Amino acid sequence: MLPMNLPSRAGGALVHVVVDTPKGSPNKYKFDVELQIFKLSRVLPLGTHFPFDFGFIPSTAAEDGDALDVILIVDAPSFVGCLMSVRLIGVVTAEQREQRRTIRNDRLVAVPVTPVNKPKIRRIDELPAQKLKEIESFFINYNKLQGRQFTPLGRRGPQAAERLLRAGIRRAQRETQSRPR
Repeated sequence: MLPMNLPSRAGGALVHVVVDTPKGSPNKYKFDVELQIFKLSRVLPLGTHFPFDFGFIPSTAAEDGDALDVILIVDAPSFVGCLMSVRLIGVVTAEQREQRRTIRNDRLVAVPVTPVNKPKIRRIDELPAQKLKEIESFFINYNKLQGRQFTPLGRRGPQAAERLLRAGIRRAQRETQSRPR
């Protein structure tokens, strides 16, 4: 279990994110908790790839039962299992429908932070509009290929992302406490 917040001289808390799928990869990986290793989840159709690093925040739970998802705005891809300290800059809120079940499946958006690389972007609305459209279009098409419907509902700033993070931590703690020992 990794600590969620790190002290930051740049203001605001930093969050640990583990990359499960690097930018440019046609392969979607997922962390297998039982085996404690990443495994191939699916291969995207020819010509399709992740336009950003994609990862999760350990010790959190989203409404879909997985850890909170994070889109990482990076110039170059990292690698599967890379741990990044990031600043949450916002969230793309969305619903996902599969068969007759609809759930929220929001995507947190973050930028990496290192002692020598301070992020220039602090809020999601500072990203180019075209990049945000590409992110939403990717998830619409990615889910469609899997027989699901992904509907973006809006974009919110860092405070909304932090509220989702706190809720995800609480949800994970409740799930951990309710498991039989």
